[in-house]
Amino acid sequence: MTADPVAAPSIEAFRDEATRFLDAHAPKRPERRFVWGEGSDHVGLFEEKTAEEEAAEVAAAKAWKAEEFDAGFGWITGPARYGGRELGAEHQRAYAALSRRYQIPSQSCFGIGLGMVAPTILAHAIDDVKERYLRPLWRGDIIGCQLFSEPIAGSDLAGIQSRAVRDGDEWVVSGQKVWTSGAQFSDIGEIITRTSPDKPKHRGLTMFLVDMHAPGVEVRPLRQMTGGASFNEVFFDEVRIPDSHRLGDVDGGWTVALTTLMNERAAIGGGGGGLSDLGFERFSAMVEHFGVADDPLVRQAVADLYTNVRVAGYTNQRAMAKIRAGQLPGPEMSIAKLSLTQNMQRMAALLADVLGPRLAADTGEWGAYAWSEFVLGVPGMRVAGGTDEILRNIIGERVLGLPKEPKPPA
Repeated sequence: MTADPVAAPSIEAFRDEATRFLDAHAPKRPERRFVWGEGSDHVGLFEEKTAEEEAAEVAAAKAWKAEEFDAGFGWITGPARYGGRELGAEHQRAYAALSRRYQIPSQSCFGIGLGMVAPTILAHAIDDVKERYLRPLWRGDIIGCQLFSEPIAGSDLAGIQSRAVRDGDEWVVSGQKVWTSGAQFSDIGEIITRTSPDKPKHRGLTMFLVDMHAPGVEVRPLRQMTGGASFNEVFFDEVRIPDSHRLGDVDGGWTVALTTLMNERAAIGGGGGGLSDLGFERFSAMVEHFGVADDPLVRQAVADLYTNVRVAGYTNQRAMAKIRAGQLPGPEMSIAKLSLTQNMQRMAALLADVLGPRLAADTGEWGAYAWSEFVLGVPGMRVAGGTDEILRNIIGERVLGLPKEPKPPA
């Protein structure tokens, strides 16, 4: 379903249309009210599921996404030729606000494909590839993942070693990627490879879309210290990719990668990371429950955390408004991502002060040891989407205009 942008519905008419769809397809979400000691006390940053639970969640997410897309709410701001409605950002915000009132299957499995891969395809793929993948991605028929980091090239992304060698109208890719979220249920991946090893490292890279079910692709889960396996390592053994699936120019992959990286930092930094209003309500209740609400140092730390989260939220709103206006995300999105992880560290430090040994030893007490999963997840968030140290360099050099760090002697 698409709409003529000249005859776009008013916000009021659009809300009525969306409400009719949501009422017909999803139950209303009960009012959330936090009560200490009731319900689950899980507060992890990463979802820890069995393979069966994950498969069921992905199936439910795909079914909902297809219904939503077919009704005209799957890609509200997208181009009509790819199944979007070409409506404005205000329509997208209106639908997002409405949909939060309903019990909708988790859509987290689409986060990377729609937040990072799809925008890169739209910006850099040839028309045939856009036609082939954008509609299925936004309808939930396929899922995408991002194949960037390698065992010896994490923060130094340009140091990757995975090779792509041209063979007629195809490229043959071999190498290893690591920390790939969602690879186990993804259908396509956006992969950065080295195509000219004799060129400076930033100038010899090329990006492709790869079929994750192709011969030679192997996905292995990585167990993390929280107990789950949210990430993977992916091996490519002479995997063939058609040249039509190249994103951007040969050896021009660094420019393409920046599009994905900035969208990644926008997606990660724009998320609450467990620091939402409901999270603060629970956090405040914990401080009350353990009898430290009147401690002036604790009160100061809580206020400092709340202030920093709010300021980060307002900064993110300005950056996201730029993206909604059709501009590519810039280096300022590094601020959003860095702010998020800094606030997580503030929260983790305060948790240690309030809970003490309860954070490390499970006494069975509700709302105590459960926070350990959050604390153990913070280091992973400091790495995902660019390490804190790399982001500080980007902010200093590209946002503040400070001199670059001196390079070590050759």
